[in-house]
Amino acid sequence: MADIIQFVQNLDTQVTEVAWSVFILAWAVGWALRGAPIPIFRVKRTGQDLIEDAILAAFWIALGTTVFSLITYIASQVGS
Repeated sequence: MADIIQFVQNLDTQVTEVAWSVFILAWAVGWALRGAPIPIFRVKRTGQDLIEDAILAAFWIALGTTVFSLITYIASQVGS
């Protein structure tokens, strides 16, 4: 039973790390595009869209992290 608990905890950690990494990457690329000295409005708008999507994703990642933590806690309590 301890193997399942450890698996759930490791999976929770890995998924959370990947999700936050993608968020930071999208946010950085969005700001780079938005602030670039490129006179093409479409590129700047794409950067703004990436920033907006990244902020919305950060909210859902935080919510998902809370749910994953709750699942990990329940799995550890059931396994004890």
